Amino acid sequence: MKRPLQENDLLKMQFLSSPVISPDGAEIACVKTHIDSETMEYRSHVFVVPTAGGALHQFTAGGKVETTPRFSPCGTKMAFVSDRSGDKQVWVLNLKRGGEAEQVTTMRYGAANPTWSPDGQNLAFVSRSAQGEEAWLSKPRTATDKENEEKSRREEAVVVERIKYKSDESMGLLDDKTSHVWVINIQGGAPRRLTFGDADYHDPQWSPCGAYLAVSSNCDADREFSPYQSDIYVLTVGSRDIMRLTRTPGPAAHPTWSPDGKKVAYLGHQHEYRSATLQRIWLVELDGGEPVCLTRGFDRSIGDQTNSDCRYGEGGDALVYTPDGQRLYFLASDRGDTHVYVLDLATQTVDQVTRGRRHVQGLTFDQAGQTAAMCEATFLQPAEIFVLLADGSERQLTFVNQALLDEVELSEPEEFWYKGVSGWDVQGWLMKPTNFAGGQQYPVILEIHGGPHTQYGCSFFYEFQLLANNGFGVLFTNPRGSHGYGQDFVDAVRGDYGGNDYADLMLAVDHVVKLPWVDKERLGVTGGSYGGFMTNWIVGHTNRFKGAVTHRSISNWLSFYGVSDIGYTFTEYELLGNPWDNAALLLKHSPITYVKNVVTPTLVLHSEQDMRCPIEQGEQFYVYLKKLGVKTRLVRFPGSNHELTRSGKPKLRLENLRQVVGWFLDTVK
Repeated sequence: MKRPLQENDLLKMQFLSSPVISPDGAEIACVKTHIDSETMEYRSHVFVVPTAGGALHQFTAGGKVETTPRFSPCGTKMAFVSDRSGDKQVWVLNLKRGGEAEQVTTMRYGAANPTWSPDGQNLAFVSRSAQGEEAWLSKPRTATDKENEEKSRREEAVVVERIKYKSDESMGLLDDKTSHVWVINIQGGAPRRLTFGDADYHDPQWSPCGAYLAVSSNCDADREFSPYQSDIYVLTVGSRDIMRLTRTPGPAAHPTWSPDGKKVAYLGHQHEYRSATLQRIWLVELDGGEPVCLTRGFDRSIGDQTNSDCRYGEGGDALVYTPDGQRLYFLASDRGDTHVYVLDLATQTVDQVTRGRRHVQGLTFDQAGQTAAMCEATFLQPAEIFVLLADGSERQLTFVNQALLDEVELSEPEEFWYKGVSGWDVQGWLMKPTNFAGGQQYPVILEIHGGPHTQYGCSFFYEFQLLANNGFGVLFTNPRGSHGYGQDFVDAVRGDYGGNDYADLMLAVDHVVKLPWVDKERLGVTGGSYGGFMTNWIVGHTNRFKGAVTHRSISNWLSFYGVSDIGYTFTEYELLGNPWDNAALLLKHSPITYVKNVVTPTLVLHSEQDMRCPIEQGEQFYVYLKKLGVKTRLVRFPGSNHELTRSGKPKLRLENLRQVVGWFLDTVK
């Protein structure tokens, strides 16, 4: 007999990511991450599994964090990033000879994103540096260096002159370092720096001839006011000359060379709908001309938009050319699923490759374009490695969580559709409690995703399963503003936060409370980020919920503008206003304006180093509720950012789950 899922079962989970297939298609490398239950830290290492089937075996073990495996073009070597010598550096393992891996880079601030040249003799990589540090970049930091840097951060004044001076990723102030592209010969010698200045460069990709690297960067003079804009550039490796290929008002990233080396495909958009614009595939000629959009007729955003709290690590390739240059493979999210699609470049038509309910999280092909490796999850299974063969058949290769899944109770979400505002079709799912018995009624928790431009869908969600195992039904849905339903749907929330999106969610609740097993008197609501905003909004506009939990929320758009790392763009893009011209508008859409209406007991959860939705947003809501006599509690998570529930410190993730379940058991059940 199976047992209930518990908070501490999170420590038994294993997370697979970063699939990469060997050139001959015989093996798939990936990164497996687990939580060390003694140190309560993540541990990541490279593992390999044969595509024909067999055991998943460990390939690296020298550091705490080892990621980004990359087979050399001939398949005899593997590059990866490891912290075994201190900071993360690039290492190379000789697969033919065996033995210990050799450290290739000794960059002062580490190295990332290694990419093999076509001849297998060089690696391009990205490393951060500050102006004037070039002379000693190849001298790694010592423990004393790091202590001095930390002391400086604590004791010295910081002069800020840029509008973007902090980020959620860094959990605090940005330093003066920028990311640049370097190349190093694996036989030895000093690395060569290819990019200069104070702009960041990303995504280096070798041309088929090995003479050039395509990169993405925002080199415009006003880039601090357009943080999401970027263009595609081409670097000549020998001369270090740089040529700009695009001039776009939006983002251009993930450059991918055509097999003949004459064109570069990339992902991006023209910023038509600001942050709600669908990402599309573009193609630009190396010898000039305007970029051409290839997926204008495909009304979905390119890339994986599906949420999960059981995903750790990177995905795969954003775009993959077939060897003949006639087609491009990619991922896209559609109506709760993320699948593999293929674009025919001649006809600009898109066909779906994978089928069924699933969340494909990573994709990569072998050199012949016949076999693909994928990371793939479902409602009842966290991501595992699959192989996709030329005939369209699939085979699961790994089962790293099977022992735990066989041991615990799980609830499978049931899909439903309902009519939202203006008759729009809206998709949702409802999970029954794992102890479900006919003839009884159960409490139900409404879960609201963040973004808002993401989607809930067919992926394993630990928090949902934990609630179901504690006797709750779980309702989740994709109201307007979500990805997966086209440009009009994803754009419909802009300028209307708390309007028809709120109405869509309440109509979902109206739909499920008609079911005989749902107790309409015992409802709870929770969400994070935009979902936290909406939770705050809901408790200020209805009393139908008996308990609420708001994660990393937004309560006041006026203050959010000046304290969030994205506030000075997000508020204008999404609310369509700024504090000095549109203060009344921002207050109209701020949950804090309606806090006097709240009677719902509300738990406020917030990370102290959240720079995306800073903790003052949660603090305001908590203090107002406390002053008004509403049952509330504020839980602060030190050393954590906006990603707490997905990749935060394991000990704090467990405490977060305990707080959520405990609050709903106290207020709703």
